[in-house]
Amino acid sequence: MPNLITRLARAAGYAPRVKAAPLAGPAFVFTGDGRAVWTARDGTALAREGFQRNAVVHRCVRLVAEAAASLPLFLTGPTAEAARPLAALLARPNPREGGMRLMEALYGHLMVSGNAYLEAVSLDGQPRELYGLRPDRMRVVPGPDGWPAAYEYNVGDRSLRFDQTREGVPPILHLSLFHPTDDHSGLPPLEAAAVALDIHNAAGAWNKALLDNAARPSGALVFANAAGASLSEAQFSRLKGELEANYQGAGNAGRPLLLEGGLDWKPLALSPKDMDFVEAKAASAREIALAFGVPPLLLGLAGDNTHANYAEANRAFYRQTVIPLVRRTADSIAHWLEPAFGPASLEPDLDAIEALAPERESLWRRVEGADFLSRAEKRAAVGYGPGAEA
Repeated sequence: MPNLITRLARAAGYAPRVKAAPLAGPAFVFTGDGRAVWTARDGTALAREGFQRNAVVHRCVRLVAEAAASLPLFLTGPTAEAARPLAALLARPNPREGGMRLMEALYGHLMVSGNAYLEAVSLDGQPRELYGLRPDRMRVVPGPDGWPAAYEYNVGDRSLRFDQTREGVPPILHLSLFHPTDDHSGLPPLEAAAVALDIHNAAGAWNKALLDNAARPSGALVFANAAGASLSEAQFSRLKGELEANYQGAGNAGRPLLLEGGLDWKPLALSPKDMDFVEAKAASAREIALAFGVPPLLLGLAGDNTHANYAEANRAFYRQTVIPLVRRTADSIAHWLEPAFGPASLEPDLDAIEALAPERESLWRRVEGADFLSRAEKRAAVGYGPGAEA
């Protein structure tokens, strides 16, 4: 099948170049665009190209994970006092790390891969320690009904199997974000924003390559076929070598191009101004932030005036992204550990969120002025228990 250069030459009436023979027709050195290359839609590739190599993704993941992990959890319900060991376990899950660090890693895995795993190390049926496991090393083993019957954790050539069908607390808690077409794995925000991620990375790489190449786009050096004129194989190679040696690279920036008889330079790519990479990168950054639920204003992106000020953007970030994520995670953890600690509810302490202080103050003021409510009803309205004197 003829390649692109051959097809272009034939369409223009040029004879194709044959090895070890003079060029009978007009010759040109051609460099052009190839097909788009997209990042693979798997957790490892997305983590490498996104969290590790993209500043916007890195900051979005850190914002969500750190904000969610710093939100304290407290026990509610009639059995809250009996479940105090659960609170102690979450505060100090293992000897290596505290509760905030463990939860930060948990939320980070959720944002990057859409999945997160907690391991419960039990003694006499009672969980003593909790550990976070890497999602890229975990494999789900479905049972006869299609639901996970076990998990296999692989490190190098070693594999550890966790049986989920045993009595008491299952050894593994699998947290996942909603995925419409997968029964076991979650859909990470990074995968939904993968196109924007590739555009953002490619724009940066293009600008860097443009600087390294003296800010010159690709083009074609055309040899007009005069009567009886042709380029030999040696002349063709010499011309190509001179272009690469003398007119590429940052050290050759601004160097004039000297053309001999019959040669003409034809630019084949759009200029940086036409491509407008600055705006393309900004639009991609806003799309990435949208997928993670982070207001672009919090990332310092210019030109985004969705929120009137930073305080409102910060409040929307907690209300729409952080609090729902923490509540869903806390509910899953409490349900997972229920066989050992009994029924208990874990709720985020909204009073600890400084961004929501104006809302809380307004709520307390309205509740305090409601004379038709009892003291117990007022406490319940603001999210507290009945109290000792109720």
